[in-house]
Formats: sequence, structure tokens, C-alpha cells
Amino acid sequence: MPSDVLKKIHWLGHDSFRLDAGKVVYLDPYKLPAASVKADLILITHDHYDHFSPDDVERLRKAGTSIVSIAAVARSLRGDVHIVKPGDKLTVQGIEIEAVPAYNVGKKFHPKAAGHVGFIVTVDGERIYHAGDTDMIPEMASFRVDVALLPVSGTYVMTADEAIQAAKKIGPKVAIPMHHGTVVGNKADAERFAAGVPAGVQAVILPKEA
Repeated sequence: MPSDVLKKIHWLGHDSFRLDAGKVVYLDPYKLPAASVKADLILITHDHYDHFSPDDVERLRKAGTSIVSIAAVARSLRGDVHIVKPGDKLTVQGIEIEAVPAYNVGKKFHPKAAGHVGFIVTVDGERIYHAGDTDMIPEMASFRVDVALLPVSGTYVMTADEAIQAAKKIGPKVAIPMHHGTVVGNKADAERFAAGVPAGVQAVILPKEA
């Protein structure tokens, strides 16, 4: 994994990331500073408040900003909005995007029927998977990705131990823990995950950017 690709991935807290990919791509922006760089593309996994924050979307929007999300989010938005469901593939702002399933197994918070998604985004030839709010699910075995951003907090999503098993199933080059330090979960969850990823997977705990 080239180090310059990792330098383009910025963790902004919770499940929020910014990818600097020629275009500025945000995933699930939430509680971002007012001075955040404007977005070319915003991807939103589902309609829960800590993933779909209308205030943050407006803060990041500029003329020409595109948004990709599920129908439950899109109905509340204006402008260049692309609606996706699990299994969809599209190119927006020159960025290749795949929407993949994200759901709970044995929990009620994110039912499969809701059609929530994760995203696989291709940046400089590297496939970056943002899992969204999900448990370990069978579909992960078919994902071919270089970097996996995986929730580790438990409660609403995978625990750290379950995320370790997900990393084993997916087999990325790099695994980055998320969904900790804001709503639920803490750095200890991220550290537990990083200590347990399988051989051949590099765990990277990104610092939260201001």
C-alpha cells in the first residue's frame, strides 16, 4: 500500500472521513468545523443523525457539489443528488463508487430491509471501503478492497473482535477502525482491533483531524 494513498485518507471523528482524491470526497460528515474545505462529492451511508447531518452537508456544499446516498436521505436534499441502493455502481465527479450492503445481524438498529449502504470508492487505483453501520455480513467475502474502514464500537455495529473477523473475511491491505470516540466506543476498541487483525493486514489507527 503506497504511503501517499494513506495520506489522502483523513479521519474526522466517528464515521466521518475526507478523501483527497483530486476531488474532495466526504463520507458521512458529522460535527465538522465551520472552516472545513468544501466538498466536490459527499457520500452518506444512511439517514441516522450521526451519519446524515443536514447542517454539515450545507456547510460543505458549494456550487457543483454532488451527493450520493439512499432514497431516505435524498428526499431531504436538493441539487445534484444521486440515489443508490446496495449493488449499484456509478461514477460521479470522475470517482468510481460502488454501494454495498450494510446491516445488522441480530440487532434492530440497521435492518437489512432498510437498504442502508457502505461504499467502495476508487482513489488513485486503490479501492477504499467505508463499511457504514454494519455487522459482519456474508457479502463481505465478495468485496475486493485495498483499504477497509470498519466500525469497532459494538452496540449499534460490530465489536472490535467482530471487526477483526470482518478484516479476515475481506482481506484488505490496510484496515482502519472507525465508529469510536463520539457516540459510542473509545480508543481502546480501536486498539483492540488493531492488535488482533490477521497476518497480512496492516492496522492503522488514524488520529482525528481538527
